[in-house]
Amino acid sequence: MLDWYFLTFFGDSMLLLPCALILFLLLLTSSTTRAAGWQWALIFGFTGGLVCLSKLAFMGWGIGNASYDFTGFSGHSALAASIWPPLLWALTGRFSHPVRSLALLTGWILPFTIGVSRLEIRVHSVSEVISGLILGYLASALFLWLQRAKARPRLSWPHLAIALALPLALMGQRQPAPTQGLLEHIAKTLAQIERPYTRADLHNPARIP
Repeated sequence: MLDWYFLTFFGDSMLLLPCALILFLLLLTSSTTRAAGWQWALIFGFTGGLVCLSKLAFMGWGIGNASYDFTGFSGHSALAASIWPPLLWALTGRFSHPVRSLALLTGWILPFTIGVSRLEIRVHSVSEVISGLILGYLASALFLWLQRAKARPRLSWPHLAIALALPLALMGQRQPAPTQGLLEHIAKTLAQIERPYTRADLHNPARIP
């Protein structure tokens, strides 16, 4: 039986935000991939910003959709789909074509399974997971499309070891990031309300904060 909580951590910002930074720094280390690093920063920053805005809009002002049970993009799904394909593409640049292809395939499949895990542990609706995956996949596809005619990263073994060290350490700890609480605090402050909107409020307007 799958451990859905173990799988869902592969989409947690405690793991993926450091991975996004690692990818950015790895791309900056070589002049041939430096432009890709800045492209990645812009694409990932835009994607993460949309996720945060969608969540703040609901938590602070109740902007959602009851029919689709939508309270904002699934952050785990969006971050996973935006990060894993580019990260595995970069980490395996020095390897053979079959290895690179397998890594990239893993990068596309893993976010989908993470999205399923969010449904299995009942923290997101189907609409939130699907929209998050679409947003993330569009971001990673755009980034990889921009690199289609450019040199692949070819990391040295020391760089590869350093890049893997922090994610492996974080996987050992598996401590979720406190992003939900932080966003709730920001939403309350910006909207000047006593408590953030919840899914129950979406389906029962009489519970409005």
